[in-house]
Formats: sequence, C-alpha cells, structure tokens
Amino acid sequence: MKQAILVVDDEVDNVEALERLFRRKYKVLKATSGTAALELMEQEKVAVIVTDQRMPNMTGVEFLAASMRGQPETIRILLTGFTDINSVISAINSGQVYRYVTKPWDPVDLSNTVDKAVERFELSAELKEKNQALQLALKELRTLDEAKSNFMILINHELKTPLTVMLSFLALLSETTLSAEQAKYIARIAGSADRLQSLINDSLELVSAETGQLPIKVTGINLKKLMADLKKERQTQLEQKNMSLDILLEAEDVRADAKALRSVLNRLLDNAIKFGHEKSTIEFVTREMGKDDVQISMTNEGRGLKSDAIARILKPFSLDEDIMNHTKGAGLGLSVVQALLRRLGSQLEVESPKGKFAASFSLPSG
Repeated sequence: MKQAILVVDDEVDNVEALERLFRRKYKVLKATSGTAALELMEQEKVAVIVTDQRMPNMTGVEFLAASMRGQPETIRILLTGFTDINSVISAINSGQVYRYVTKPWDPVDLSNTVDKAVERFELSAELKEKNQALQLALKELRTLDEAKSNFMILINHELKTPLTVMLSFLALLSETTLSAEQAKYIARIAGSADRLQSLINDSLELVSAETGQLPIKVTGINLKKLMADLKKERQTQLEQKNMSLDILLEAEDVRADAKALRSVLNRLLDNAIKFGHEKSTIEFVTREMGKDDVQISMTNEGRGLKSDAIARILKPFSLDEDIMNHTKGAGLGLSVVQALLRRLGSQLEVESPKGKFAASFSLPSG
C-alpha cells in the first residue's frame, strides 16, 4: 500500500506540479491552504507533509506547528525562499521541520528528500510497533512475577499445611503398636513425605531469593564455627562414604546474612558428599583477596564435568541422569545456591578439572 503524502501550496500550479512528481510512488493529498490541509489530516494518515512557507492567513511554519497536535509522527518538509530563512531555522530548532528545500526546487533533489522522509517515517512506525511489543512483553513479565508470588503463597500454605498434618499423624502412628509390614509402609510414606517437604522448602527458598523477597540482614560471621557445626551435622553422611572434610582457613570472618550463607555452605557440602568419590577428601578453603574480600571454595574429588553440563546443573529443575547417577532430588541444589549468592551480591563460580569439582564465591571480609 502506498504511503500518503500531503502537498500544500496556495498556488494551484505548484500543487499540481508536486502531484505529478510524486503520484507514481505515493498517494498524493492536495491542499491550497493550511486550514484545508488540517481538515484532510483529520481524515487521512499522512507520512510526509511538503508545504510552502509563504501562504495567506496561515504560514507553512504555523500550519506545521498546528499539524503536530494531530499527527506528531508525520515527517515535515518546508518549501521556502531565501528571504524566509530565519523562520525556517526557528522551525527546525523547535523540531517541526525535518528538511527545508529552497525554491525553485530541483525535482531530483526534492524527490530524494521525500523518499528519505518516507523511509524515516516507516522506520519510526516500525520502532513504535516494536516498543509496543516490548511494553506488552514487560507487562507479561510483571504478570509472571506476580505468578511467582502467588506460587510462593500456594507452596507456603496450600502445600505445606496439609504436608505438616500428614507428618504429624505419621509420627503418631509410628508410636503405636505396628506389625513389621505396617512399620515398613509407614517408613516408606514418611520417607516420601520428607522428600516432598524438602522439595517444597527448596522451591520456596529459590523463588523468594530470585524475586528479592528473601530478607537479608548482613552481620559478621565466623566461618570456623559455622563449618564446624555443618561438619558435625553431616558427620554420619561423611562416615557412610568414608569421606573426610578438611577445613583450611586463611581468613575466618566474613560479612553476610547468616541464614543465607549457612544454606549456601550446607548445600555445597551436601553436593560434595553426594557426588564425591568414596574414601576421598573434601576441601573447604578460604583465601584473602586483598584487604576487603574473601574467596570461599568447596572442592571434592569426583567425576569431571564439561562446561555445558555445568551450565545445565546451575539451572533450576535440570535433571541429568548421566550427572546425577540416579541420585534422588529435584535439581535445585546449586540453582538455589546461585540465587542466594546473588542476594548476597556474589556469584557462584564452578570449575571441573579432571577428577575434581570446585565451587567458589567471594564475600566481604568481616
């Protein structure tokens, strides 16, 4: 479909000449006064205006200023003589005029000018359309953020509440007299319920961290004490695989949210035990990075991973049987760690040289 251009001149011969120049490429609208031109613009969408400056009752600059109210995106070209140059400069500075062409105009130059103006109009319209699409996408993202919040409410109440009731009654049943077969069933139900509770807690922690709803209170934390507590809690798990945990601290104190950091280190230690080789050693190491930062790393001996596999395991709910080796889980461990560290202003870095898996991050020294 041809773009519409509007030619305005109080001399009919000039209007007819301009129509002949442009009619093959464009739909040409004609007017012999600013008032008539404004009436046409109420009925038609105009890509480009070509108007004379010297017209009775309403000058070209006055007409262009008035046309801005109805169709501000239209490209405006002014035809003028040298004596009107000051008014042209004023119109250009106010943003009303794209180009001016002196009379008598050169047909080739004027045609090229209009072609470029139409191209600019079309690019502007395309940009406007893309901006509208971006606004729609932004609205959809905000809707998704709202959905995340609703998801948190659902998990926190609609799932956790009945699960708590189930676990409470399972505990009561376990205290009654049961046959061996009944005890077996109760144990299996309790195990599945515990797994479900773990999944709910992990999902809730991930969403609350990613949406910025996880409250953060930064305090000084002693890593020696924290890691000693975690090692004690995981001692049975370590002994089952004949693994040891070496804690090597160059720096002992950092600043972070205590609950978030404990969750990060607990998850990294759990990951290292699950996927580390039996009878191997896990190393927890801190290094001073200048006077203000401490690098914290957890390294275990295990199967090396390629970069694409590392990228997958850092994404939520990414299960890879080749990596996890049928380990029970939801693929949330490291993605929760990453989300928590982002809330702490840090980031998890993972490397996997041959026979090793190392996860590290930095925090301000305490």
